[in-house]
Amino acid sequence: MNVRRRHISAVALTAVAAFGFGTLTACSSDSAAAGDTGSFDVVASFYPMAFLAERIGGDHVHVTSLTQPGQEPHDLEISARQTAQLEEADAALYLKGLQPSVDEAIGQSPIATKIDAAELTTLEEHGTEAGHADEHGDEHAHEDEHAHEDEHGHDHEGGDPHIWLDPVRYAEVAEGVGKAFQKADPDHAADYRKNTAALVKDLKALDEKFRTGLANRTTDVFVTTHAAFGYLAERYGLTEEAISGLDPDTEPSGARVKELQKIAKEDGVTTVFYETLVSDKTAKTLAGDTGLRTDVLDPVEGITDHSRGEDYFQVMEANLTALRTALGAR
Repeated sequence: MNVRRRHISAVALTAVAAFGFGTLTACSSDSAAAGDTGSFDVVASFYPMAFLAERIGGDHVHVTSLTQPGQEPHDLEISARQTAQLEEADAALYLKGLQPSVDEAIGQSPIATKIDAAELTTLEEHGTEAGHADEHGDEHAHEDEHAHEDEHGHDHEGGDPHIWLDPVRYAEVAEGVGKAFQKADPDHAADYRKNTAALVKDLKALDEKFRTGLANRTTDVFVTTHAAFGYLAERYGLTEEAISGLDPDTEPSGARVKELQKIAKEDGVTTVFYETLVSDKTAKTLAGDTGLRTDVLDPVEGITDHSRGEDYFQVMEANLTALRTALGAR
């Protein structure tokens, strides 16, 4: 579809390209760069956005992900090659506030259709879990407020960006993306509408699986190294306790270990969760000090060979299984 060819700046051409695009092709098996296909070319910032674009676009889109499989999306720095290729796309789908370099690159890009997922649903502030702070101290609450900033070197202005971990909010985003695709590529609007409806139906089914799967549990509290699950916790009445204020490779402080030991004892916590794209060192250190076990709770920021599934739905169902075990669900 995209036959435009724009002038690429000398800076973009001469700067060093750190890496190329990771490509998810819904319309072909090749790895053609954005702008070189006969399809509606969509650049997605990272996996959850690329997944939406593929499911909604179907055979009519060529989806290119800025974040490589296995790469931690928070740490992404856009290369000059990626910046140049952005100029050739028909649309950009991203989540403002998660990846600053992506926000800047898309903001400066001449792409006509820019879809910010953060504007398609409601964002909220989450730390580890503000509601639990009253029981365990104001100092803990203060640490929670800065969990994202300390862990990844930047804060998420405007709220917690991890909306895709709540199937209901993710469905809201899907509906917005579907409408944007219909407007930008009206020749295929009927198919985009149909694909969006099918995806939303699947997400509603996933929501129901979580509701019924977690209905009969012995505790509401789970511990994780990454404060990414605030929306999921809120949706299903759970309490997330993250090891806040720490780099993923840094061992927890003695004070925080003692605090989590107390929480684990009081609330029947059995498991410290870690994720697939960062080291499990922090989780294992805490688990060893508290007599708990470790397991994976995947924030689904990317799919790798180590993921417990091949796509969003499979990994989310694996997360449900892990939570059911940790929370004593029957």
